[in-house]
Amino acid sequence: MAETTLHIAGRVYDLRCRDGEEAHLAHLANLIERKARLAQQNTPGLTEVRTLLFAALFMADELNDLKREAIGRQQSLALEPEDEPAVRALESLATRIEKLRDRLAAAAPQA
Repeated sequence: MAETTLHIAGRVYDLRCRDGEEAHLAHLANLIERKARLAQQNTPGLTEVRTLLFAALFMADELNDLKREAIGRQQSLALEPEDEPAVRALESLATRIEKLRDRLAAAAPQA
């Protein structure tokens, strides 16, 4: 087990982690620290707990937006029922092209 020290919102946190994860935890702590600073700038006088609460809410809001975008992209890529005939036609064409390739390869002179 490795040990690392994180600095978030003016506090120092000593943590144990798996060997090799120290840099990743430092990166995550840096993300939280930036959100905590943002919370402190926007609302001076926050307690430590409220600063971390706002940092968590900022991060949760970003995560929620990213999830919503990912779902939207996934839905836009999904096939519509009317696309099914085109998909079948493309698959059939791909099969025919592969058969033609195999016949041409078999007919080609061997070097």
